[in-house]
Amino acid sequence: LEASRADRAAADVLSRAQDEVEQAVGELRELARGIHPTLLRDEGLTAAVEALARRAPLPVTVESSARDRLPDLVELAAYFVVSEALTNVVKHSTVSEASVRLEREAGTLRVTVTDDGVGGARITPETGLAGLLNRLGALHPTLSNDSDAGRGTSRGGFPPPAS
Repeated sequence: LEASRADRAAADVLSRAQDEVEQAVGELRELARGIHPTLLRDEGLTAAVEALARRAPLPVTVESSARDRLPDLVELAAYFVVSEALTNVVKHSTVSEASVRLEREAGTLRVTVTDDGVGGARITPETGLAGLLNRLGALHPTLSNDSDAGRGTSRGGFPPPAS
């Protein structure tokens, strides 16, 4: 905003400062992705996802049948899927509420994040949804995305066997 009101030299300085801040934020996000959340390590997936839900700027309900501990890799992957999905919900949709469901089924963990927003989300290479698949690539997940315009979005993933 200030850059639009400033002279050219000041606008250039503000533009470079904005670029540097955006780069620093990106680097912090990358660092945070590599840090194993303490609550996840200490109390497990359900507790960590419930904490994500409490921090969200909208009501998020959590249902879980995954009360037993899962392999660390599965819990971490599922946690980041939920975190990224909730970030996308807040960032890209007009939404009043969301829900997260963690279900253990026949040796797998199913993670579903649903919102009541405008829908229309697509999995394309430049989107956060594609980022979810990339982050889980070594785990050979499937990711579904039910997002018809006007109906909200439901994202579901099946991480690897939860032994």
